[in-house]
Amino acid sequence: MKLLLSLSLCLSLSVYSFGQKTEPLSSKDQTLIERFKTEYKKKNYKKFEGKITVKDTQVQFDDKIIYYDKSDKTIASVLKEGLIYPQLLTDYQMEKFLVETTDKTQKRFLKLQKDPRASFDVNNVNLTNIKELSFADSNPKAKRFKITFKDNRINSTILYFIELTNKSAKENTPLNEFVAGSSLTYLKQIE
Repeated sequence: MKLLLSLSLCLSLSVYSFGQKTEPLSSKDQTLIERFKTEYKKKNYKKFEGKITVKDTQVQFDDKIIYYDKSDKTIASVLKEGLIYPQLLTDYQMEKFLVETTDKTQKRFLKLQKDPRASFDVNNVNLTNIKELSFADSNPKAKRFKITFKDNRINSTILYFIELTNKSAKENTPLNEFVAGSSLTYLKQIE
């Protein structure tokens, strides 16, 4: 009886050490969670309404191109569905500049240009390394992702955080089906 009691006690105490461990969140991930809590404003972005042409490692949106790694099925689905596209990112960057820039001279100069959007034109860029932020999700109808945006013309790398919402999704909906029926509801550029 003592042996059985000792064995069950050891087993119950060791269950914790053999159980699935979750890694503590990094400081960047904790900052992300805080940003989502404080800065989150849900918005419904339109899907791309023009012609989408998919080739080997690129997706063409009318006359603009985004490159991607074809082994990354999630980013391929997001692009093919027209959830993220160059014209959206151009408009986003221009709006971000106008809201955040306090230099009135730069704003006046921008307004004097024939095509102010040309300064923010997104074309021939790479979207890579999409990663689902499962620690930031609590709703099965919304999934949040981090995407790396690389513009080779100016040799810069930017992170975008997006949220996709699928009103008909359930907890066990496969990711490709989730993306296919979703809409973009959050877009944020992080330096």
